[in-house]
Amino acid sequence: MATTAFVAEVLPGAAAKLNAYAALTRLNKPIGIWLLLWPVLWALWLSSGGKPDPHVFIVFVLGTVLTRSAGCAINDFADRNFDGHVKRTKDRPLVTGAVDPIEALALCAGLGLIALGLALTLNQRTQLLTIAGGVLVLTYPFFKRFFPLPQMYLGIAFTWSVPMAFTAQTGEWPPRMAWVMFMAGLLWTVAYDTMYAMVDREDDRKLGIRSSALLFGDADRFIIGIMQLMTLLGLWLIGRELELGLWYGLGLAFAAMFALYEQLLIRKRRPEDCFKAFLNNNYFGMSVFIGILLEYTFR
Repeated sequence: MATTAFVAEVLPGAAAKLNAYAALTRLNKPIGIWLLLWPVLWALWLSSGGKPDPHVFIVFVLGTVLTRSAGCAINDFADRNFDGHVKRTKDRPLVTGAVDPIEALALCAGLGLIALGLALTLNQRTQLLTIAGGVLVLTYPFFKRFFPLPQMYLGIAFTWSVPMAFTAQTGEWPPRMAWVMFMAGLLWTVAYDTMYAMVDREDDRKLGIRSSALLFGDADRFIIGIMQLMTLLGLWLIGRELELGLWYGLGLAFAAMFALYEQLLIRKRRPEDCFKAFLNNNYFGMSVFIGILLEYTFR
C-alpha cells in the first residue's frame, strides 16, 4: 500500500513540481540561454585567439544557464501581480499557484550561489566583475516600474558577460576591444528585447509597465534598425582590429541578412510576427559565432 501510494501520489506530485520549476526558470524555453550565450562565446574565442581555456569555457556555459534561470525566477517574483493580466504570461507558475513566491526566491538564491561558486574558481578580477553582474541581474526586474528604458538595463546585465569573459581568459582588465563588443552586444540586446516588448505593448500600456516599445512609439522599427546597424559596425570594427578575414566577414553578412528579415517581420507590428523576429535573433548570434569559429579553424 505504501508503495502504491508513493507511485500514485508522491511521484506525480514531484514531477508536477519539477515541471513548474522548469517553467519558472524557463528551462523549457532555451531561447534566452542561447541569446545570452552567443556574446559569451564571441568573447571567449576572440580573447583567446580561437583557443579558450576549457575550464573557463565550462564555467561560463554553466554560469550562463544558472544566471539566466535565477534571473527568470526573480523576474517572475517581481511581476507576479502583473503577469496574470498579460495574455502571454497569464499561465506562469507564480500566477497559477504552482509555485509559491518563497519558493521562487529560494530557487533564485540557490542557483545564484551555485553560479557564484563557479565564479570563485576564476581569477580575482573576474570575481569582482561577477558580483557587479549579479547585482544587475537581481535588480533588473524592478527597473520596469520606473525606468523608461528597462531594455537598456537588461542589455547591460545580459552583456556584462563579455568583459567578464575577456578578464577570465586573459587575467587582465578588459581591453578596449572588449568594451566595443560590450556595446555591440548591448545594442543587439536592446534591439531584440524591443521586438519582444512589441508583443506586449498594449498590455504594458494598460498596466503602466515601462518598455522601449512604448518609449520609441512609431519610431520603433527605425530605432531597432539603427541599433542593428551599430551592432554590426561594432563587430566589424573588432574584426578589423584583429585582422579577421573572409570567414568572419561571411558570418557578419549572414547576421545582416537575418537582421533584414527581422525588419520585414516587424514591419506591420503584429505581435506574433514580432515574437518570430525576437526568436530569429538566435540565428543572428549563431552566424557571428560560426564566422569566428571558422576564421580561427582555417587560419
